[in-house]
Amino acid sequence: MNPIKYTKEVVKEGKRIRWPKRDVLFSSIVVVIAISMFVALFLALEDFTAGSIINQLRNVFGGK
Repeated sequence: MNPIKYTKEVVKEGKRIRWPKRDVLFSSIVVVIAISMFVALFLALEDFTAGSIINQLRNVFGGK
Protein backbone atom coordinates (compact mmCIF):
# COMPACT_ATOMS: atom_id res chain seq x y z
CA MET A 1 0.00 0.00 0.00
CA ASN A 2 1.16 3.49 -0.81
CA PRO A 3 2.41 5.23 2.37
CA ILE A 4 0.95 8.59 1.33
CA LYS A 5 -2.49 7.10 0.72
CA TYR A 6 -2.28 5.20 4.00
CA THR A 7 -1.41 8.39 5.91
CA LYS A 8 -4.30 10.28 4.31
CA GLU A 9 -6.71 7.51 5.27
CA VAL A 10 -5.42 7.47 8.85
CA VAL A 11 -5.95 11.24 9.12
CA LYS A 12 -9.42 10.90 7.61
CA GLU A 13 -10.39 8.21 10.13
CA GLY A 14 -8.85 10.24 12.97
CA LYS A 15 -11.20 13.11 12.20
CA ARG A 16 -14.20 10.81 12.55
CA ILE A 17 -13.35 9.86 16.13
CA ARG A 18 -15.81 11.09 18.76
CA TRP A 19 -13.64 12.18 21.64
CA PRO A 20 -15.20 12.21 25.15
CA LYS A 21 -16.03 15.48 26.88
CA ARG A 22 -13.53 16.89 29.34
CA ASP A 23 -15.48 15.94 32.49
CA VAL A 24 -16.01 12.34 31.32
CA LEU A 25 -12.37 12.06 30.32
CA PHE A 26 -11.20 13.41 33.69
CA SER A 27 -13.33 11.00 35.70
CA SER A 28 -12.16 8.09 33.54
CA ILE A 29 -8.53 9.05 34.08
CA VAL A 30 -9.08 9.21 37.85
CA VAL A 31 -10.64 5.73 37.83
CA VAL A 32 -7.76 4.27 35.78
CA ILE A 33 -5.14 5.82 38.06
CA ALA A 34 -6.93 4.62 41.21
CA ILE A 35 -7.25 1.05 39.91
CA SER A 36 -3.62 1.05 38.77
CA MET A 37 -2.43 2.22 42.19
CA PHE A 38 -4.54 -0.41 43.94
CA VAL A 39 -3.21 -3.21 41.73
CA ALA A 40 0.38 -1.99 42.14
CA LEU A 41 0.00 -1.89 45.92
CA PHE A 42 -1.60 -5.35 45.96
CA LEU A 43 1.16 -6.87 43.81
CA ALA A 44 3.90 -5.22 45.90
CA LEU A 45 2.34 -6.57 49.10
CA GLU A 46 1.98 -10.02 47.54
CA ASP A 47 5.61 -9.97 46.37
CA PHE A 48 6.84 -8.90 49.81
CA THR A 49 4.79 -11.63 51.50
CA ALA A 50 6.00 -14.33 49.11
CA GLY A 51 9.59 -13.20 49.58
CA SER A 52 9.24 -13.36 53.35
CA ILE A 53 7.75 -16.85 53.23
CA ILE A 54 10.52 -18.10 50.93
CA ASN A 55 13.22 -16.62 53.19
CA GLN A 56 11.66 -18.26 56.25
CA LEU A 57 11.52 -21.61 54.47
CA ARG A 58 15.18 -21.25 53.46
CA ASN A 59 16.13 -20.53 57.09
CA VAL A 60 14.12 -23.50 58.37
CA PHE A 61 15.57 -25.97 55.89
CA GLY A 62 19.18 -24.77 56.19
CA GLY A 63 19.52 -22.62 53.13
CA LYS A 64 21.84 -19.65 52.85
